[in-house]
Amino acid sequence: MELYDIIGMEYDTSRKADPQITQRLINHLQVFDNSRVLDVACGTGNYTIALSQLCLKMTGTDISEEMLKNAREKSNHVIWDKADVNNLPYQEEEFSGATCILAIHHFENLYKAFQQVYRVIGKGRFVIFTSSPEQMAGYWLKEYFPKMMAHSCNQMPKVKQVVDNLRSVGFKIVGLETFLIQPNLKDFFLYSGKYEPSIYLNPNVRAGISSFANLGTLDEIQAGCRRLKSDNENGRIQELLDRYSSDLGDYVFVVAEK
Repeated sequence: MELYDIIGMEYDTSRKADPQITQRLINHLQVFDNSRVLDVACGTGNYTIALSQLCLKMTGTDISEEMLKNAREKSNHVIWDKADVNNLPYQEEEFSGATCILAIHHFENLYKAFQQVYRVIGKGRFVIFTSSPEQMAGYWLKEYFPKMMAHSCNQMPKVKQVVDNLRSVGFKIVGLETFLIQPNLKDFFLYSGKYEPSIYLNPNVRAGISSFANLGTLDEIQAGCRRLKSDNENGRIQELLDRYSSDLGDYVFVVAEK
């Protein structure tokens, strides 16, 4: 069974659309109400649905049938299509914009994927929300799960690589905007517990994060969680959190335009 078919079974127990991220996506898209927008690698569609609730005509596409099954159960106001990002089943310039949220690290070929997105949108923007290896090097998680985090960093494309591939297929780069995790974040992705370390002790939260589900060994995760639990209970965790800060931000929006 594919990774995201496995993750998809429990994904929505911990993953929700964060209002702040949703608002930044709509701001960066710069589209009118009722515009057709494609959400690439939409997963269970949390952000796809959130954007549709802000008056966009959303289409969500994903390669995982399990993810799409969950998405369809949540909303019939969105078109849900199973498709490979390297071969999107849409006409040229069919959409006014596109998004891709926390997924480009799963693309085997950024150039081909971006080429397809470029083909299916007209004059419009492609907004990517991701993290970079440089940002991830500043996550305190590496103190407890070093091998997992090393694998996760290696899997993540550098911002320059993302930008270069976008430009290669014809996009113009509008800008980059860093994103800092806030304590009230609603979506439990990899570094969402920046200020709330105890969330990683919840197996349901870990099950919805691909790094824990796919890149960490059981032994390392169990050992790391034992140390984290102990440090959280005796207060040592705060000293660790205070040591970790970065002027690179925690995540980044990459905004491209056709």
